[in-house]
Amino acid sequence: MTTAFITHTDCQLHNMGATHPECPQRLPAVQDQLIASGINDHLTHIEAPLATREQLERVHQPYYIDSVEEQSPRAGIIHLDPDTAMCPASLNAALRAAGAGVLATDMVMAGEVKNAFCNVRPPGHHAERGRAMGFCIFNSVAVAAAHALDHHGLKRVAIVDFDVHHGNGTEEIFQDDERVLMVSTFQHPFYPYSGVEGRSARMVNIPLAAYSGGAEFRAAVEEYWLPALEAFKPEMLFISAGFDAHRDDDLAMLKFVEADYTWVTQQLRTVADRHAGGRIVSLLEGGYNLHALGRCAAVHLKVLSGL
Repeated sequence: MTTAFITHTDCQLHNMGATHPECPQRLPAVQDQLIASGINDHLTHIEAPLATREQLERVHQPYYIDSVEEQSPRAGIIHLDPDTAMCPASLNAALRAAGAGVLATDMVMAGEVKNAFCNVRPPGHHAERGRAMGFCIFNSVAVAAAHALDHHGLKRVAIVDFDVHHGNGTEEIFQDDERVLMVSTFQHPFYPYSGVEGRSARMVNIPLAAYSGGAEFRAAVEEYWLPALEAFKPEMLFISAGFDAHRDDDLAMLKFVEADYTWVTQQLRTVADRHAGGRIVSLLEGGYNLHALGRCAAVHLKVLSGL
């Protein structure tokens, strides 16, 4: 079985302005590096569908979905929050991003592919049940995880988030759901200034100080993530794959390198192989230095695909 690479050209049409770091060039940066590294030909390429209303409502309030649809502009750009904007193409892009996670879940559960990576934007892990924030409109990883639970009937899923920012939206959506374990690392104190309160055995969120690098990250994974994952025994793993903790990314101050993403993906594959039949769905979150983003996504996919 191969690794699915799920994307859609609609996701490149989402544009929040010429100077916005969450730019359309992010997706081609990943694809170009996959071609250059020889990985691209080993992947199963699939177009992302639009998420349905039913799929979104598993994690988002109906009034919020209505609000996003009603505010979608016919021209120009409108802001949902100071950091999150919509152009006329943004609604479809957000629906494709969430739909990619759903399709990836279906394909992995059906055994059509071993695992999947969704090269999509906008990102999603800051979006709460009733609020857009931090570049995020719909919480795609949450939509995918909820689909695995409610449509496929899984009893336990884990969400792993190594973005430089805490996935506050994912935590808010699942904090009371005993079927979900969330493990994460993030720079703190830093946007969105959350993740250190309300931690529990199912919300294993580990803050890292500015300028922390691979040693601190690996220690957090080994000391906190892996024991929690082993105890929980997830039937499927979902990854919020943000690559903005890389040392070349100017939006934050962590100092990860490509080898750290290779290592953590290997650790997660081992957990998935032991407890989840190898089932992993990974979705792109942050990563704003285009060269670093491409390289990190490539090593992540190299491990997922077993190359």
